[in-house]
Amino acid sequence: MKISYNWLKQFLQTDWDAVKTGELLTDLGLEVEGIETKESIKGSLEGIVVGHVLTCVQHPNADRLNVTTVDLGAEAPVQIVCGAPNVAAGQKVPVATVGTTLYDDKGEAFKIKKGKIRGEESHGMICAEDELGLGSSHDGIMILDETLEVGKPAAEVFNIETDQVFEIGLTPNRSDAMSHFGVARDLKAGLIQNDIYLELISPSVSDFHVDERTLRFDVEVENKELAPRYCGITITDIEVKDSPEWIQNRLKAIGLTPKNNIVDITNYVLHELGQPLHAFDAQKIKGNKILVQTLEEGTKFTTLDDVERELSAEDIMICDADANPLCIAGVFGGSKSGVTKNTTSIFLESAYFNPVSVRKTAKRHALNTDASFRFERGIDINFVEYALKRAALLIEEYAGGKMASDISDFYPEKIQDFQVFLSYENAYRLIGQEIPKDTIKQILASLEIKINSETEGGLGLTIPSYRTDVQREADIIEEILRVYGYNNIEFSHKLNTSISFDSNKDTKVENIVANQLSALGFNETMANSLTKPSYTNLSENINEQAGVVMLNPLSNDLKVLRQSLLFSGLESVAYNINRKNNALKFYEFGKTYHKYNDKYQEDKHLTLFITGNRTADNWNIDTKTSDFFYLKGIINSVLERIGISKAKLTPTKQDIFSEGVSLGLGKMKLVEFGIVKRSILKEFGIKQQVLFADFNWDTILKLVGNKNVKVTDLPKFPVVKRDLALLLDTKTAFKEIYNLAFQTEKKLLKEVDLFDVYEGDKLPEGKKSYAVSFILQDETKTLADKQIDKIMQKLQQSFEKNVSAVLR
Repeated sequence: MKISYNWLKQFLQTDWDAVKTGELLTDLGLEVEGIETKESIKGSLEGIVVGHVLTCVQHPNADRLNVTTVDLGAEAPVQIVCGAPNVAAGQKVPVATVGTTLYDDKGEAFKIKKGKIRGEESHGMICAEDELGLGSSHDGIMILDETLEVGKPAAEVFNIETDQVFEIGLTPNRSDAMSHFGVARDLKAGLIQNDIYLELISPSVSDFHVDERTLRFDVEVENKELAPRYCGITITDIEVKDSPEWIQNRLKAIGLTPKNNIVDITNYVLHELGQPLHAFDAQKIKGNKILVQTLEEGTKFTTLDDVERELSAEDIMICDADANPLCIAGVFGGSKSGVTKNTTSIFLESAYFNPVSVRKTAKRHALNTDASFRFERGIDINFVEYALKRAALLIEEYAGGKMASDISDFYPEKIQDFQVFLSYENAYRLIGQEIPKDTIKQILASLEIKINSETEGGLGLTIPSYRTDVQREADIIEEILRVYGYNNIEFSHKLNTSISFDSNKDTKVENIVANQLSALGFNETMANSLTKPSYTNLSENINEQAGVVMLNPLSNDLKVLRQSLLFSGLESVAYNINRKNNALKFYEFGKTYHKYNDKYQEDKHLTLFITGNRTADNWNIDTKTSDFFYLKGIINSVLERIGISKAKLTPTKQDIFSEGVSLGLGKMKLVEFGIVKRSILKEFGIKQQVLFADFNWDTILKLVGNKNVKVTDLPKFPVVKRDLALLLDTKTAFKEIYNLAFQTEKKLLKEVDLFDVYEGDKLPEGKKSYAVSFILQDETKTLADKQIDKIMQKLQQSFEKNVSAVLR
């Protein structure tokens, strides 16, 4: 939020410098994140002086140029070539001298230099108003008052204002400080603690009166819960034109572009008092009635930005007597009811709308306006009529308007100020120091918190309506402390701390694995548990119906809780690859979330992501690309580190892998890993191979904690290992090889393991290479070579027959 210091000084006439004021505002809880110097005219017209045109003749080499001699108040006149059609001898004009910096319509700087134009020397530039930032006209040069002194700086002729603008990081609870008046109110309380007593000057509305009662709009509110207060007045005989310079300067300082006097005044009062206003063209309201109501679901409405939107049945709408929508209440106006240059009469609205309803509407339509920002956080309901009068008086003064009706004020149930009792003992306990009672009362008075009663033990207080965040005794104590100053609270130089030891077994196991992976060059990531609903379409194994959907999501990209850690991890991989960080090794401990038959379930996982080279590029190290076998080695090392061995390899049922396997013990699945499908990687813009492993961490923790140990004799006869390198169609999965192997040899085959996958240019199109190992063992005798060769021949023939495998 931007706050103009010059504007602030309209309410508090302080002479503190901006830096010191910014420090005090930060101490008060309104953190000043930066202070920027703003000029009402960029460059402040430095180097621009009043010149007197002595002579003006046509340029000898150009029909549209003139050669002038101009007196700048120096010893001798200077020659300036000028192309303006209205330049003439005897004029007083603004001249940018050599070395002056001017700015074009895009804000880009350019410097005036001495030069030659078509052979004639030119020592400066006679300026038009748009070249100086004083207007938009470029029809010709500016003609100044002939009584002005030659050589006088233009900054002394025009009203140039320099301002200091605070950028305040406003917290959501401080709705009372969403305006210059609110910040000034807080600053006053802080200055009192510094023994500086200033009057808070509020804009006067005592001159408000009705001129004539010729145009009235009746107000009808459908639901008082959605619009507890609604005020309006009709103003006729207005002239839509530019705002006065001082209003434009105030708006420009805080980053707003002036439009016309009516719109600028509503914006000015919004930022002055924190009360949003809206002006309707009265001629576009049918039936002399304003209806505050909701409309049918799906009703079409075109907003000021010329976007047609579908309304919700929960959106509060401002309508005319025929129920035609004019405005989304508290959020955005309509394209057909706004003020234009032809507007001569307006209906001016000032209201209090339900904060929750406005927030939902703004979020639903993806609109974030200055008005919705304030309504969502809660404005002061008692400022509604006051702000309306303030704006009406400004419109009367600067647009020539007449009050054509009494103020319509729908306010059926007045909101009472909140009552709180403050205990001195609780205040001392929470603050950690005894503050004098007189100081406490002074702070409360400076915050406009009224003391209704006083006892030995505390104070009965009435909270002003604009402090929507102060509802409890603890809130009062916080107010006292922030104004008193956190830095004024004494603290002990003795530091006490407690040392705790985490004896949680699960955490210890997690730390062991994390340390091992970090030592292997992995980086830990922590992705958002909220993700896109569309990711469920990338895998048939993810059930959309089992997703946990947010009732009030921040955006469509954060609408559901994740059912897999794969997609959030791929987002991180894509982010790094897009920034030329191609060699990646990530791990994440995280949860997935599911809903089964109205019951919610959380599962903990450890996931690994590997892509690119195994090591960073180095002149003395041969780079090697991470592959399936490398991932498998890391997985085995993790399991062995926590005491899990003899896990068996089986095909995986997950469809996220182009090549994938599973490691498990019995019926317990421990980890699934493999190469992520290219179709999935394409969704994230990833063009290089990504290896992924997903550990069922809940199952692993149960195994690590199982103290029951089963002891068996070591095999008396040795195992035999044989490998085959098979050339297969790319559509053939490891699962088919695995099943075929055990169907072919059921007695002596103990394990089938895929330890390498290769797809490259040297293979025929549509083919891939599998490196598969087979473990054979006879528990009654040692296997002979002939028997082993016979089994391997049977396996090879089975692969050739059923999956068209070719031995490489």
